[in-house]
Amino acid sequence: MEKLALLSVSDKTDLVEFATALVKQHGFRLLSTGGTAKLLAEKGLPVTEVSQHTGFPEIMEGRVKTLHPKIHGGLLCRRDKAEHLAEAAKNGIAMIDLVVVNLYPFEATVAKPGVAFEEAIENIDIGGPSMLRSAAKNHESVTVVCDPADYNAVLGAFAKSDDTVGLLALRRRLALKVFQRTAAYDAAISAYLGSSGMGDSPMGSGRADDSAALSEHGRVACATQPAEPDLDALAGLPAQLDLSYKKAQSLRYGENPHQKAALYGTFHDHYQQLQGKELSYNNILDITSATYLIGEFERPTLAILKHTNPCGVASADDLVTAWHNAFATDRQAPFGGIIIVNRTLEADLAKIISEIFTEVIIAPHFTDEALAIFGKKKNLRLMIAKGGIGADSLLDVRSCVGGLLVQDRNIKLGNQADFRVVTKRQPTPEEWANMMFGWRVCKHVKSNAIVYCRDERTLGVGAGQMARVDSSRIAVWKAGEAKLDLKGSAVISEALFPFADGLIAAADAGATSAIQPGGSIRDDEVIKAADERNMAMVFTGIRHFKH
Repeated sequence: MEKLALLSVSDKTDLVEFATALVKQHGFRLLSTGGTAKLLAEKGLPVTEVSQHTGFPEIMEGRVKTLHPKIHGGLLCRRDKAEHLAEAAKNGIAMIDLVVVNLYPFEATVAKPGVAFEEAIENIDIGGPSMLRSAAKNHESVTVVCDPADYNAVLGAFAKSDDTVGLLALRRRLALKVFQRTAAYDAAISAYLGSSGMGDSPMGSGRADDSAALSEHGRVACATQPAEPDLDALAGLPAQLDLSYKKAQSLRYGENPHQKAALYGTFHDHYQQLQGKELSYNNILDITSATYLIGEFERPTLAILKHTNPCGVASADDLVTAWHNAFATDRQAPFGGIIIVNRTLEADLAKIISEIFTEVIIAPHFTDEALAIFGKKKNLRLMIAKGGIGADSLLDVRSCVGGLLVQDRNIKLGNQADFRVVTKRQPTPEEWANMMFGWRVCKHVKSNAIVYCRDERTLGVGAGQMARVDSSRIAVWKAGEAKLDLKGSAVISEALFPFADGLIAAADAGATSAIQPGGSIRDDEVIKAADERNMAMVFTGIRHFKH
């Protein structure tokens, strides 16, 4: 009995070789459309146009060509049901045994800068997903391929004509892949339409940060309800969230060796690994935190992180000075940590850093001399942050029992002009500079967080304590361990001081200025404590909890 294969692809990688094998080695007759049919004919392969097969022409500029009973009947007909076969014979429907379709490049189209809305719409594939879904639904009888990477596996299975069990197993895997692909495709379309103002979510407000969020999380679908707009959607989040990510990498394990783990999405589009061991689950978390932190700074800046917390940050006229200042904050924690810079990393700094054990170093660029120095440490992971390092706006998505928590990423720093001095004494220009530097750092420290800063450098960091005063004590202790004088420093708290004790401890340690959100029922007590110690204190009105 004649075997039919329907080929209609946008990505023509390896198509000719695959089609040739289908015809010459496995006896298939080829059906095809448009550019695919033209390419196959040019290569000397016998091919029948779908319009000839159906007896119905392509119409409406190709929008309608495969949406026909002779196509979908040939795909959906159950070969084990006599009534299906009888209806097919009565209506002149031939069985289609293989479908090879990859979809119009919608995602690539909308990723182009300035793409016209009309062009995006015309790249929404209709016939392709329909054929894929029909074939995948009937995978007991039909082989369906949506990825050129699977061509060899299909040919290998066809070559083993007696292995029906193996062929069915392959068909089931390919059917699953189809539904994963069409789900991601539909979600990408939903996300684009939402970001273009067609939904009732401000994801369609035209804001620049919306498109950045969607391009990274890629596949966020907004389910609109025109009759009764979703209030949460109007507040900035979609009524329905669909996330679809392709596995980018299997990881050796998760946070601990007994946990399985994998990386999904486009992480590797943002970084290039130049050398070193494969990235671990924890490395990826640290790299993400480091990237978000360094994006806060424009001056030459170096940050050292451990377990996603900064343990030393400094800005200076050059990175070597920044290194010495950042490293001085904590001379123990950097061992086995993450180092990130926002300028080209050169040989002079590479020589210094190479003296300690470091897991990952991230920079926009490395000089050849620096690479040669680091090259002696084969396990050291060197990462280039592609396109520079900046604080972009992505969605934060975290798992919880029964679902997901989603929020805008915390990119708001606040304007100094909007902050409120609440003490009798105004901050000096130097104190303002100290507070604003620390305010940038503190929002990246796990709560409860206290940071002491002076002269564009951290002096002490206290992170993740249940009581704020304990975070302050730890920061003071760390500064003492490093033999750093806190006199004249600024103390930064990412959330309000609930009691005056934390501020008093900071004043006793030598801090002369403080910056915090304010808003405690005991604010008056905290302000009074600051005034009694001649401190300048600023309320930002913005909290930076980091759980």
